[in-house]
Amino acid sequence: MLHLTPLQWTLAIIAAFGVGLSKSGLAGIGLLHVLIFAHLFGARPSTGVVLPMLICADLLAVYTFRHHSRWDFVRRLLPATAVGVVIGAWLIYEIGDANYQPLIGAIILALSSFQLLRLFKPTLLENLPHSTWFATSIGLLAGITTMLANAAGPIATLYLLAVSIPKLQFAGTSACLFLIINCFKVPFSVSLDLIHLDTLTLNAVLFPAIALGLFSGRWIVQRIPQRTFDTVLLALTFLAALHLTGLF
Repeated sequence: MLHLTPLQWTLAIIAAFGVGLSKSGLAGIGLLHVLIFAHLFGARPSTGVVLPMLICADLLAVYTFRHHSRWDFVRRLLPATAVGVVIGAWLIYEIGDANYQPLIGAIILALSSFQLLRLFKPTLLENLPHSTWFATSIGLLAGITTMLANAAGPIATLYLLAVSIPKLQFAGTSACLFLIINCFKVPFSVSLDLIHLDTLTLNAVLFPAIALGLFSGRWIVQRIPQRTFDTVLLALTFLAALHLTGLF
């Protein structure tokens, strides 16, 4: 796994930098590393490459944004997300690599369309994001997609944007949620032989790029107006979902 060409190492470093950026609050960028590592190592094996990197980034993000976490939202999403992880682990056995990435893209596209509808019709279904069933549905989808492809960031983004959480609280809350969930995923990934010594060695080599991405992202997030922040996140999420479905 460490025997990469210079171009492949460049892509891996860019992807690791993207992992850090995604944990600073720019969650839409998170699908960048999903796509690059899937290209380098294959869709299914890449999940084991990425997971320890995400945990490292989560730890840094929790420390960086520790004063901005909203634990009420974490508690609201966590149980359903954990159930979704279990479902996702089962689906890995049932769904081929060629099928589950387009499925994830279709799910994210549907949620992106819903959020766009709310932006144009802010009074339409205005109580829906705070309902228990909506949070449960988002949690299940996030758990399934994070287990299948480490691609739950855009789904959590859509929920946290829908409840109008400020951008620093967004970063702190999502970091706490995914630190717990990603640690919960480790036994499943190990049992599926997705995490092993080679993947952990690669993670150690790429860690500096993760840290640089996180702190660069923090600088960016603090300087972007809230409305611009929301719009950029939604646009990145929508485009990345289109790519996952194979439309471009």
